Amino acid sequence: MGYDSIRLDYRIIIDWIKGESSVLDLGCHEGELLSLIVREKNARAHGIEIDEQAIYNCVALGLGVSHQDIDNGLSEYGDEAFDYVILNQSLQQVKKPDVVLKESLRVGKEVVIGFPNFAYYKARFQIFFRGKTPITPSLPYEWYETPNLHFLSISDFAGYCRKRGIKIKRDAFLNGAGIVRILPNLLAQAGIFLISK
Repeated sequence: MGYDSIRLDYRIIIDWIKGESSVLDLGCHEGELLSLIVREKNARAHGIEIDEQAIYNCVALGLGVSHQDIDNGLSEYGDEAFDYVILNQSLQQVKKPDVVLKESLRVGKEVVIGFPNFAYYKARFQIFFRGKTPITPSLPYEWYETPNLHFLSISDFAGYCRKRGIKIKRDAFLNGAGIVRILPNLLAQAGIFLISK
């Protein structure tokens, strides 16, 4: 797989990570992003995943993965045990996002967060005009199948960081056409943030 064929959100995250770093991917799914980080950045990487089948796929890629529920915390890891903690498309699926974020910021020197923007204009229109839970490329599930438990927007997350004194070091906003540079809370399907204490 050539670098240009990698998903845009993965490319942004890979670009933000320094070479030969230590990385913990929370909710690493089937390990695609984590294996790319290992390959592209020569990272020392570990994943945490709750889905057993996804763990088998990670192991088949040669990744070290723990079967764990991140809602229960990360007590087995010391403070700043990793250069980076990644929560890409995982934060909105946990039961206790505040706990998971606090633990991520404790365990990682920097944390990468990526999530679908529930305030994307097409989602707003679907709720307003159709009166139904929205389905978009970044939210492709029916209401009864969605793994998402928390519905946050780019503005919600930025406000959370301000309230908690969390530094936003970098951000990127995406839609199907690429990078969104204006009105991201309205026009972006997803947001990615690099944060630290």
